[in-house]
Amino acid sequence: MEKLQQTATERRRLTRNRIYRYLYEAPEGHSKQEIAEHLALSLPTVHQNLSELMQAELVRAGGVQESTGGRRAARLCVAENARFAVGVSVSAQHFRILAANLRLEEIAYRKDAHDPTTDPAALGAQLAAALERFLTDFGLNREKLLGVGIALPGVLNAARDRLLTAPTLPLDSPDLQPLAKAIPYPTVFRNDAACGGYAEWFARTDADSIAYLSLEDGVGGAVLLDGTPYTGANGRSGEFGHICVQPGGLPCRCGRQGCLEAYCSSARISTDLGITVEQFFAGLEAGNLAYRTLWADYLQHLAVGIASIRMVLDCTVVLGGYLAQYLAPHLPELRRLAAARDPFDDTADYIRLCHYPKHAVPLGVALPFIQTFLAEL
Repeated sequence: MEKLQQTATERRRLTRNRIYRYLYEAPEGHSKQEIAEHLALSLPTVHQNLSELMQAELVRAGGVQESTGGRRAARLCVAENARFAVGVSVSAQHFRILAANLRLEEIAYRKDAHDPTTDPAALGAQLAAALERFLTDFGLNREKLLGVGIALPGVLNAARDRLLTAPTLPLDSPDLQPLAKAIPYPTVFRNDAACGGYAEWFARTDADSIAYLSLEDGVGGAVLLDGTPYTGANGRSGEFGHICVQPGGLPCRCGRQGCLEAYCSSARISTDLGITVEQFFAGLEAGNLAYRTLWADYLQHLAVGIASIRMVLDCTVVLGGYLAQYLAPHLPELRRLAAARDPFDDTADYIRLCHYPKHAVPLGVALPFIQTFLAEL
């Protein structure tokens, strides 16, 4: 009897979830009649489930439909701000903290400086304090917080509780548990570049599989095949920054030479020149000859990396990270250079620019909590 009751309870949950997901996938909302028709459910079943969802403040009224001659039907929509998740992108000197609602829309953001430290527990204490200030200052209800995702600039183990390597975030212990224990909310750890890819895939409707290439201070990425993250046997899939694009070339922070990261990170056009990224592109637009020469070399090596990714994965390649916001005027040239290295494609229109050039990482690391909520509701 107990098993039968559990089965009936799960059936009711699945029906409720179908109704909620149907509304979730239509931001403009639907009427009860449309829901019943499209999901092949009875109106009483739809009414009962919607009543429960509205009582839980997960569904809201969304206006009325246009009249077809009779009484206009009310539209119902997902209450996107009923819950939220926080994503934190950690670097050696800053926390980028973002709150996202159930549609992965940004509702609050702050960049906080922190004291550099090699102690995971001390880093956790600083993050916990910054997080509490963030929640208080933006008036975010902690009871609606699903969890806190923490994106780190390094390679994690398969269990995602140890940091295997992180050249730009030197910690004296690879164990992430002291950092997690400082946060009084559900917590997950992810690689930062991969997080950008997860957010990008979530936002796209034009590709089932993508390779996401993140161009920031480091170069990394993620692979999503038919919407499923492919992390590899050791959790290192998407480490595109260490594709060799110039044998014996520029030194990379990994200790090798000729890596894509050595040629296409933001450091090459800013830190190495002693200027900001904004100053570089302003000078490039003004016709600075040295900048133009450097940028031509940057695009050449970026094209080599992209062509290699395409040859292996044969899918859309999405360029992200904060350098992506400057790439639109250079996309035709980049596609031309990549196509010249591709025996199967003479346009390279598989190269796309991202939806989230600025905050993809904290959005992406908040996403697991939102996906779990949507799946388990």
